[in-house]
Amino acid sequence: MKATKNKSFVSTRNACKQCSPLGACMVFRGIEGGLPLLHGSQGCATYVRRYIISHFREPMDVASSNFSESTAVFGGKDNLTTALDNVIKQYHPKFIGVATTCLSETIGENVPHLLRDYLRERTGRPMPALVHASTPSYAGSHMEGFHAAVKATVDTLADGGDKIRRVNLFPGFLSPADLRHLKEILEDFNLPFTLFPDYSETLDAPTWDRYRLLPDGGTTMEDLKGMGANFASIEFGRTLKGRPTGAESLRTRFGVTRTTLGTPIGVDETDLFFQLLEVLSGRPVPEKYVQERGRLIDSFFDAHKYVFEKRAIVYGEEDLVVGLASFLASVGIVPVLCASGGESGRLEECIREVCPQMASKITVKEGVDFADIEQEAVSASPDLFIGNSKGYPISRKLNVPFVRVGFPLHDSLGGQRVLHIGYQGAQGLFDSIVNAVLRHKQDVSTAGYAYM
Repeated sequence: MKATKNKSFVSTRNACKQCSPLGACMVFRGIEGGLPLLHGSQGCATYVRRYIISHFREPMDVASSNFSESTAVFGGKDNLTTALDNVIKQYHPKFIGVATTCLSETIGENVPHLLRDYLRERTGRPMPALVHASTPSYAGSHMEGFHAAVKATVDTLADGGDKIRRVNLFPGFLSPADLRHLKEILEDFNLPFTLFPDYSETLDAPTWDRYRLLPDGGTTMEDLKGMGANFASIEFGRTLKGRPTGAESLRTRFGVTRTTLGTPIGVDETDLFFQLLEVLSGRPVPEKYVQERGRLIDSFFDAHKYVFEKRAIVYGEEDLVVGLASFLASVGIVPVLCASGGESGRLEECIREVCPQMASKITVKEGVDFADIEQEAVSASPDLFIGNSKGYPISRKLNVPFVRVGFPLHDSLGGQRVLHIGYQGAQGLFDSIVNAVLRHKQDVSTAGYAYM
């Protein structure tokens, strides 16, 4: 396996990641009655809203303390106070998540102190829960912001208590369809759970008869406060092993067992997830999932001749890339390039864990942008591009089939409904990949095959 970390060229050209506060906003939107507030310039909130709305096709309000030149010099206490007052007056939220941006972090704004002062000055008034997450973009990608917001919320709100038969599930940055499927799986195992964050409804809601400032859904405050009394935590993300996360906070503070798994994409990683659920629930895998797995394996036989030894370039969030690489290797596709803008330092190790039989054929690149990916793609001779919309121009230039997964999907409809996880998710991904290969074969053929 060849692993490289750039760079001789120090500028980013079309980043393969988003900014840290975006990840925090996703988490805060996954809390019932929650609203994200960025302590920084208005442009940061506009950027986040644009990306989220374009992908999920749902309204997304992100408040801002609206830094100006004078605020950057003298501090943002007054701006933050005004922003909180306005949000509480207009939205009546149960929860406000305050995420800091590059500017407020650079001037050294002490947001926890400002929030304590704010609450003390309003003693006796009904107030929403306030949580601060430190999320400067220069310190990481949107995934660092996501995990920082999860941990900050757990650190602030979770309480302990006598252990009960209930698990915490930290799914990471998945689609609303993925989150709904996870809830279905745990319910089928008859295993009570707290899913955090849960934006399965808040970012994929049914049509409304009238506009709602705060959509229904999200992890409840009651469930968040009770996380320390649950007997076990499951978190998805192989790159999270050994890192301080929300699940680790619950383990050290309240003795909640922590188990870290790979994101359950494909047969192998999903099998590990279901094996754990069997242990935690004391129940066998429900028959419907046994049948789903069997149909999935059968489809591998049906399409093996179309995809065997095809070469794929996979990019996106690190743990998504790991899950996709595991899945591709299991069906005979070689993920010749696994790339991410993230910089956990664990991507190569995780790819090696899930693709040991193909390690010598894979190049792993972390901390890269799309200019780096394009440079590598030219010599990789790929048959497939798999990732978010930002890679489409490269696949078009190289005339390579493109399969859209992950975030953001700006050039297609239904990004919030792409199912990545479980046997169902693997089935959908496999069909999409095979059909992309077949369509490309038809498109470039002079004969125009109608039977493949």
